[in-house]
Amino acid sequence: MSTPAPATSPATPTNGELVRRLFGLAWRYRLHCVAVLGIQLVLLTMGIVGLSFTGLGIDYIRHRVEGVPLGNNPLHLIPPADWPPLQVLAGLAGLILVLALSRAVLNYNYAVSVNKLVQQKLVVDLRAEVYEKLQRLSFRFYDANTTGSIITRVTGDVQAVRMFVDQVLIQSVIMVISLTVYVTYMVSLSPSLTLACLATTPLLALLSMWFSRKIQPEYAHNRTLFEKMVQALAESIQGIAVTKGFGREAEDRVKFEVANQAVVTQQRSIFWRVSLFSPAIGLLTRINMLVLLGYGGWQVMQGRLPLGTGLIVFAGLLEQFSGQVNSVAGLVNSVQQSLIGARRVFEILDAPVEVASAPNAVRRPRLNGAVRFDQVGFAFTGLTPTLRDINLEVKPGQCVAILGATGAGKSALMSLIPRFFDPTAGCLLFDGIDARRLHLDDLRRNIGLVFQESFLFSNTIAANIAFGHPEATPAQITQAAKIAAAHDFIMALPQGYDTVLGESGNSLSGGQRQRLAIARAVLLEPAILLLDDPTAAIDSETEHEIFEALDRAIAGRTTFIVAHRLSTLRRADFIIVMEDGRIVQRGTHEELMRVPGPYLRVANLQLVDSRGLQAPPAGTEARP
Repeated sequence: MSTPAPATSPATPTNGELVRRLFGLAWRYRLHCVAVLGIQLVLLTMGIVGLSFTGLGIDYIRHRVEGVPLGNNPLHLIPPADWPPLQVLAGLAGLILVLALSRAVLNYNYAVSVNKLVQQKLVVDLRAEVYEKLQRLSFRFYDANTTGSIITRVTGDVQAVRMFVDQVLIQSVIMVISLTVYVTYMVSLSPSLTLACLATTPLLALLSMWFSRKIQPEYAHNRTLFEKMVQALAESIQGIAVTKGFGREAEDRVKFEVANQAVVTQQRSIFWRVSLFSPAIGLLTRINMLVLLGYGGWQVMQGRLPLGTGLIVFAGLLEQFSGQVNSVAGLVNSVQQSLIGARRVFEILDAPVEVASAPNAVRRPRLNGAVRFDQVGFAFTGLTPTLRDINLEVKPGQCVAILGATGAGKSALMSLIPRFFDPTAGCLLFDGIDARRLHLDDLRRNIGLVFQESFLFSNTIAANIAFGHPEATPAQITQAAKIAAAHDFIMALPQGYDTVLGESGNSLSGGQRQRLAIARAVLLEPAILLLDDPTAAIDSETEHEIFEALDRAIAGRTTFIVAHRLSTLRRADFIIVMEDGRIVQRGTHEELMRVPGPYLRVANLQLVDSRGLQAPPAGTEARP
C-alpha cells in the first residue's frame, strides 16, 4: 500500500498557549491541588511560628541574663510575666517540638497527596486519554510518526506533563505565597533591611528568564535524539532475524551506541548549563546574607532591631527566601522539560480524527452485504491519485477477486471498505447507505479482515481467535479454527488452544499464523469478508485445504479477495483487474481467458510456470 503523506497538522502552539492548556489540565484536579496547597500553607505558617518561638527564646534569655527589654514582634508573642524562667523556656521548647512533629506528619501527608494527584490520577488519566486518541487516529498519523516517537510520547512525555503540575505549578504557587509571606514578615521587622537584602532579586529574575530561553532548544533536541534511540532499539528488535541472517550484529551495536551516546552527550551539555546556572543563583542569594550581617548587625547594635525576634528571625526568613529563590534553577529546568513534553503530547491530542462516526450516524448492527463503489476516487495528501473512477457493485453473498500488479491500487481499494480512509471523490455505499453515514463501530463489526501479513498478540491461541468476539464460546472458537484448517496443528501444541504465543506469534510458521488470522475473521460471522492475499505465505496443499473450508464460510457473505493464483481467482463469482488505480477488466475467469489483456497474460505466465518451462522470480507478482 502506498505511503501517505502526513495529514495537515495544526499550527505549533506558543509557550504561552501551552502553559494555558497545562493550567486547564491542572484545573481538572483542582480539589486535589487545593488540598496540596492547603497543606503547604499550614506548613509555611508552622515554620514561621516555630522560627518566631526560637527568636523569642533568644530574646527572653537576653532579657533575663542581660536585662535587655523584650522587643515587639509581628506575632505579638510575649511570655507570661508570672511564669518562672525555666517554665517559659520549657514551654517554648515544647511548642517548638510539637510544631516540628506536626510538620513531619504534614510533610508525609503532603508527599502522599502529591503522589496521589500526579501519579495515581493525572498520569494515569492523561496516558489513558492519549492512548484512547491513538485508537481513533487514522493510518496517516501512524505513517507520519515512528513507533519510537509514539511510545516516547505515551511514556516519557506524559511524565513531563506530570512534572508541570507537580514541580512547576504547585511549586510556583507555593513559592509565590512563601516569598510574599516572607517579604511581608521581613518588612514588618525592618523595611530598610528588607530592601537592602533583596536588592539583587530583580537580577535573579532577569537571569532566570535569559536561561529559560537558552535551555529550551536544548531540551527539544534532546527529546528528538531520545526518540531516535528508541526507534533504533525498536527496529533492532523487530528486525533481529534480518540482522542475524546478514551477520550485521556488530554494525547494529555500533548504530545503537551512536544513538545512545548522542543522547548522553546532549544530556551532559544540558547538565553542564544547569550546573552553572544553579551556583550563580546561589552566589547572588549569598550576597544577601553578607548584607544582613553588616547592615542588620549594625541595626541590632544601635538598638533598632531585637537580636532574637529581629535579626535571628530575619536571618531565618532570609534563609528560607534564599532557598526558594535557589529553587528557581530547578523550576526553570522543570518548566522547559514539561513544555517540550506537553507540546508533543498535545500534538497527539490535537491531531485530527479523519475517520469517525457522524453525529447522527445510522445504526446497522447487521448489514446485508451489498457494496457499491460509485465513481470512487482516492488520493493520499499531496500525491498522485491512487484510485480513479472506481465503479463496482457487489451483491450480497458475491465473491469478487482483485488482481493487479504492485501499486495498482488493490490494497487502497480494500482499505476503503472498513473506512480506514474515506474516498476523496465519489462515495462507497453499503446496502444503499453512504459509508460515512453508518456508525463506524457497526460497519467494522460487519467486516472480517485477513491481511497479507497477519499480526497475532502475545496471548493464548484461543484469545487471538476470539479477539474480535471476546464472548465466543470454546465450541465457536474450535469451529472457526476447523474452518480455517487450524484445528489440527493447534491440538498438536503442548497446551492446545491455551498455548501462549510469543510476540507477534513468531513461534508459529507463516502459514499457521495466517490460518489463525482466518479463524479470527471467520469467528465474527461477518456480512463482508476482506481477504488481502491470505494464501501468499501458504503452500499449495494448505491453500487447497483452507479454501475448501472457506467455501463454507464465504457462502452467503460478500467477499473481496486480493489474489494472484489462478486456483484462487477461479473461485470468485467475478474478477476485476486493476492498473494504475483503475479497473481495466472485469468478468469471470472463463470470460477473461477469452479476451486478450492483462488477465490472460498473467494466466499464461502461471500456466507456463505450472508446466515447469519458466518461473517468475520467487516472491514477485506476475506483471502484465
